Amino acid sequence: MRLRYAGACRECAAELAQGTSAIYERATKTVRCLDCSAPSTEPASTVAISAEPTPAEPLPEVDSGVAGASARREFERRKARREAKIRSDHKRLGGLILAVTDDPQSTRAWDTGALGEERLGARLNTLADDHLRVLHDRRIPGTRANIDHIAVTRNGIYVIDAKKYQGRPTLAVEGGLIRPRVEKLMVGRRDCTKLVDGVLKQVDVVRGVLGDAGKDVEVRGVLCFVEADWPLIGGSFSTRGVDVCWPKKLYPRLRAEGAISIERVADLHRSLAAALPPA
Repeated sequence: MRLRYAGACRECAAELAQGTSAIYERATKTVRCLDCSAPSTEPASTVAISAEPTPAEPLPEVDSGVAGASARREFERRKARREAKIRSDHKRLGGLILAVTDDPQSTRAWDTGALGEERLGARLNTLADDHLRVLHDRRIPGTRANIDHIAVTRNGIYVIDAKKYQGRPTLAVEGGLIRPRVEKLMVGRRDCTKLVDGVLKQVDVVRGVLGDAGKDVEVRGVLCFVEADWPLIGGSFSTRGVDVCWPKKLYPRLRAEGAISIERVADLHRSLAAALPPA
């Protein structure tokens, strides 16, 4: 087997690094290197005395991140900047102006986005275990963009973009016979197709990070609308390979069994955490 932890051969005391192929003996909880796996032809008196295995250092904890952290910081930054400017421009009436006016929509949008990520992230954390490991608010290297949530499961990896929009998400299809088929994501009357483009880019980032190590693992994008106007029956759909749904529709998929071992779930989770740091 490939060793999950570093150790030492009980026959020759050779150091065996994590991931090295070796023989693990369950009865004695020791390991042997492959060179010592064949029966010894030397007299019993010349066989080396078994050495105690070197205790392996535990792997560092994975920083799963804080859901909505970067959006929350941006909201607080914009809010504080507006307050400071109003108080500076209006020495006497600054407090009154702040009390009777709201933040601009461009600032409130960051608060709304943070709330959606925080609520979805809190529920994902309660579901997390050895079969489902999550990452929140991950920075895409070389950009200011981030990925809201990544779920590594027994059945694949889900790149989840949380949205707290008002209105009903629907799929509008144009063309298909004579003209090319075009799919549009609508939320109420708003054309939100660009959200699908954004998720697809995030999926490509995750696939690129995994490289050959994840070539046999399905990576799927999800647009999860928190508190949207979903119908009582049906409502979820897919467009261009991205699933559009609500939280309670998503959770059973994340918990479904699959062919990926729990050991590999942990390895994929650790690799993604290292390559995509918290935002």
